[in-house]
Amino acid sequence: MIRCPWAGSDPLYIAYHDTEWGVPMRDSRKLFELLCLEGAQAGLAWITILRKREGYRAAFDGFDPKRMAAYTDADRARLMADAGIVRNAAKIDAFIGNARAWMEVDDFAELVWSFVEARPVTNHWRSQSDVPAQTEMSVAMSRELRRIGFRFIGPTVCYAYMQSAGLVNDHVVDCFRHAQLEEIAR
Repeated sequence: MIRCPWAGSDPLYIAYHDTEWGVPMRDSRKLFELLCLEGAQAGLAWITILRKREGYRAAFDGFDPKRMAAYTDADRARLMADAGIVRNAAKIDAFIGNARAWMEVDDFAELVWSFVEARPVTNHWRSQSDVPAQTEMSVAMSRELRRIGFRFIGPTVCYAYMQSAGLVNDHVVDCFRHAQLEEIAR
């Protein structure tokens, strides 16, 4: 079975590639969780965040934006002491701020999907080196999310988010998931 080269040989990475990455996600809360996790990855390997995903879910109340928006300094201190997550003060503060920004958006899923006109974009990359780090769409998404008050969402993070949330199908054409997700997009 041919997979995208980045999936490597780690069973967790392979499972993520085969079942989650690139599958269109339209649930606002799940999209919020993924945006936070993509921001947590900044400067790190995605496998690091995948390995700590359950720790993040436990630490951040299942990524319930309403609960997170109400976090206090005591919650921030609790999070900074939690070995189950990457303890980075700027990222923790961004998660809390992002929850507050999320509360101001009528329909987060609708907003996110508006950057691809509500329909997944299927790309036809021959190799991983062809895949861009950012696009005009991710630049526009980053700009709008920042305007609303989101942080740790630069154009590169936004493009990784678009890939993982299935807004774009960036599985290389030889990967078995490319055709499957292309069919879903129709």
